[in-house]
Amino acid sequence: MTVYVLAQVSIQDRERYDRYAARFMPVLIRYGGRLLAADEAPVAVEGVWPHDKVVLVAFEDQAAFERWANSPEYQEISKDRLAATDGVVLTVRGI
Repeated sequence: MTVYVLAQVSIQDRERYDRYAARFMPVLIRYGGRLLAADEAPVAVEGVWPHDKVVLVAFEDQAAFERWANSPEYQEISKDRLAATDGVVLTVRGI
C-alpha cells in the first residue's frame, strides 16, 4: 500500500535548508521515493496554516519509506533539515 509523507515546515535557516534541498532528490530517487509536490506558497483554504513550505512524497509501502528515512544517506542530509526547520512530518497510508 502506498505511503505518503507530508512535511509542513517553517524554515528558520535558509542556507542550511537549501543545502538539504540540493541533496534531497538523489537520495529520494535512490530509495524509490517520488516527489509529488513541494510548495513554498500553498493556499490555506480553511483555517490558519503557520508554516512556510509543504512537501508531499510517495513510497511504494511503509518498508520502502523506512529504508529511505533510516538510510545513512538520508540521515546525513537530514541533519541540515532538522537544524534549519520547525514543523511536522506525517506518514499517511494510501487507499
